[in-house]
Amino acid sequence: MSGIAGLLLNLGHTVSGSDKADTKETERLIKLGLNFYGAHSPEQVSDVELVIYSSAVKPGNVVYDKAIEMGIPMLRRADALVAIMATKKSIIVAGTHGKTTTSSLAAKVLRAGEGKPSHYVGAEVPILGTNALWDSEGDYFIAEGDESDGTLVSYDPEYAILLNVEEDHLDHYKNGIEEIRSVFSEYLDKCRKKIIYCSHDLEARTLCCGRKNVISYGFEESDNIRGVIKEVRDGSTDFDVYDGAKLLGLVTLGIPGKHNVLNALAVIALATELEVDFSAISNAMAEFRGARRRFDVLYKSSNYSVIDDYGHHPTEIKATIETAKQLNPERLICVFQPHRYSRTKMMLEKFSSAFSGVDKLFVTDVYAAGEELIDGADANAVVRSVIKKDGVDARELTCFDRAHHIIGTEIRPGDNILILGAGNIHEVGSILARDLEVLDKLRRELDDPVTECRIYEPMRRHTTLKVGGPAQYWIEPITIESFSKSLRFFDQLNVPVRVVGRGSNLLICDGGIAGAVIRPSGGEFSEVSVSGDLITAGVGARFKKLSNIAKKNEITGFEWMEGIPGNVGGGLRMNAGAMGVETFDQVVSVKFLDSEGRLHEKSSEELKAKYRNVTELKNNYAVSAVFKGGKGNLKEIEKLTQDSMVKRKASQPIAASAGCIFKNPDHIPAGKLIEEIGMKGFNVGAARVSEVHGNFIINEGGATAEDVLSLIDEVKKRALEKCGVKLETEVQIIGEQQITY
Repeated sequence: MSGIAGLLLNLGHTVSGSDKADTKETERLIKLGLNFYGAHSPEQVSDVELVIYSSAVKPGNVVYDKAIEMGIPMLRRADALVAIMATKKSIIVAGTHGKTTTSSLAAKVLRAGEGKPSHYVGAEVPILGTNALWDSEGDYFIAEGDESDGTLVSYDPEYAILLNVEEDHLDHYKNGIEEIRSVFSEYLDKCRKKIIYCSHDLEARTLCCGRKNVISYGFEESDNIRGVIKEVRDGSTDFDVYDGAKLLGLVTLGIPGKHNVLNALAVIALATELEVDFSAISNAMAEFRGARRRFDVLYKSSNYSVIDDYGHHPTEIKATIETAKQLNPERLICVFQPHRYSRTKMMLEKFSSAFSGVDKLFVTDVYAAGEELIDGADANAVVRSVIKKDGVDARELTCFDRAHHIIGTEIRPGDNILILGAGNIHEVGSILARDLEVLDKLRRELDDPVTECRIYEPMRRHTTLKVGGPAQYWIEPITIESFSKSLRFFDQLNVPVRVVGRGSNLLICDGGIAGAVIRPSGGEFSEVSVSGDLITAGVGARFKKLSNIAKKNEITGFEWMEGIPGNVGGGLRMNAGAMGVETFDQVVSVKFLDSEGRLHEKSSEELKAKYRNVTELKNNYAVSAVFKGGKGNLKEIEKLTQDSMVKRKASQPIAASAGCIFKNPDHIPAGKLIEEIGMKGFNVGAARVSEVHGNFIINEGGATAEDVLSLIDEVKKRALEKCGVKLETEVQIIGEQQITY
C-alpha cells in the first residue's frame, strides 16, 4: 500500500492514509506529501473521492464501512495498480515465490539499459532507492502480480513472467491447486506479447509449454535462456548464460542461491527480448544486493552471521536453508515464525521436512495476520512435526518478547543465524545483529581469548537467590587489564555497567539488566597473599577462602567470614558484615578502577564506609583490597570459626536466598520484627519468608523476581501498619522489571 501511495503522490494526486504505527516508510511518504493518520477512524474518508484498500481490509473495518455508507468509489489495491499502469507497457512478475527479488532485479537491469522503467515491488530495495517509482520518460512499468487474493487476473501484461506455481493462500483458494492453476492460466491468457516462464518448475512448465508466445529459462539445454552455475561464493554466484546454443557470457549475481540464479535468468530473458546490451545486464546483476528481508545479511563477522529472510512457505524455507548451508557455517541456527494459522494447518506436513539440515530450530508463536486461532496450528505443532519427521533439534519459543534472549544464550562463534518469516520476526534478527556486533567489537578491543564474553547471560545462574532476567552483555575478565579495557570500551559507547560478584545480597529483576555486567573472577581476582598480619585479596576471592588462609597463618579477625556466601568484591561494595563485624573494620586500603578504566588506590579512611554502603564504590569498581588481622592462636581461631559456623547454620536457612533482605531498624532486628508481625512462612508464589530467620526470603524453586518483590512489599506494608516501622531494603535491587532491550 505504501508503494501505491508513493506512485499516486508522484502523479500529483492528494493522498491520505492510515496505519496503526509510525514507520520509516510512513515518514518517507509524509515528506512526499502524504496526509497521514494513526488509527483508523470514519472521518478519514469524509472528503475523499476514491478509497483504495488491500485484501487485508474487510467489512467491519470502520473506514471501509464508512466509505460504503457514503457511496465513495472503492478499488482493490491490484485494480488501482492496473489503472496507474494504464499508460505504460506493463511487465508483470508472478509466481508463488521470488516475485520481489525478480521484479526489483528487472527494474535494476532495465534502468542500467537506459530504459527508465517505472516499478512497483513488494519490499524496500536499497539499490533502487524506493519500493515504487514513476518515471514519466520510460515506456515500461515493472510490477509484482499478487496471486494471494485472486487479483492477478486483473492484469493484462505486455510481458508476463511466471516463476513458479504452488499451493499457498489456501484461506482464499478453497479448491486448492486447481483453483490456483486457473488464476495463473487466466493471467497468462491476457498476456499481449511474450510469456517468460521457468521450465525448472513443473506447474509453470505445464501451464506454459503448449503456448506459442513463450520463452523458457532454466538449467536444461532445451531452454531458450539457460544458466550453468560455475561457482558459488559467500554472497554471490557465478554462472554462464546461453541463448540457445550461443554463449552470451558470464554473470556474477550479487546475491547467493540457486533459486536466485533462476530469478536472474528470468530477468535476462526479459532484458534480452528488450534488446538490452548483455554487458549492461551483467554489470547490473553484479551490483544488485537484493531486497530487504530477502536473504538480507544483517550482520557478518568471522564469528557470526545473522541473515533475515521473508521465506514462510515450505518451498521458500528449503531454498533459503540450502543457500545458507552453502556458506559453510559451523552450525546453522534457524528461527522461524509461522505466518497465518490457516497456512500452518494446511501445510503442517510440508513444514515437517522443510528444515532438514539445520542444527537447531526455534519456532515462535504464529504471526496471525488477523486470523483467529486454529486448533493444531500453533508453534508446538510445527515443532512436534519437525522432530517426528527429521529429528531436528527443535524448540518452541512461547514468549516473543524474550525470543532473542533464549536464542542468544545458544549462539556460539561459528554460527549462522537464519531468521525466517513474513511477520515481525525480523525484529529478533535486528536485535541479535546489534548485540553480536557489540560483542565482536569488545572481543577485538580486549584481544584476550580467556575472557568470557556472552550476550543475554541468565543472571539467575549468578545470584544466590537464583532469580533474575538476563544481562545484555556478560563479561568475565581474569585480569585487571581486561577489566579496565572492558570499562573503557563500554564508557565510550555510553553503555551502563554493573559489576557483580557471587551474587549474594542481590535481587535482579525479571527484565534483566540492560547494558554490561562484569564479573571479575578467577585469575588475578582470586589471588590471596599474606604478609605478616596483612592479607591482600582480589575481589573474586571468596570470604571463606580468606577465613581459611587467615586460620592457616594464625591470623585472627577473619573468623566471621567463614559462613559468608559472598566474595571480597561484594563485601567491599556493601560493607558486608556478620556477628557484629563489618568488612571495613579490617580494610586497610582498596585498589579500584573508575568508569574509564583508570586504576586508583585509597585508604579505608578515605573511602568513608557506612552501614551497608560505600558510596565511592558505587561508580568505581574494586579489584583488590588489603585486610588487617591480628596475631592469633590456631586453636582459638578454630574455635571462633566453628562457633561462627554453628551460629550461622542454626539461625539462617540453607535454601536459596540473597541473605538479609532488610536493614535492621534502630530499636529491633528486622528478623525479630518480621517474626512478631506473623510474616514467617508467608509466601508469594515460590518466594517465602524463611521459617528459620524472618529477615531471609527463600526461593523454593521457580520463584520470579516479581514474586520476591511482591513479598518484600507485603512485609513492608505489614511492618508499617502493625508497628509503624518503615523497613528499608538491604538487598540491592537492580535491573528492569520489563524487557527494554
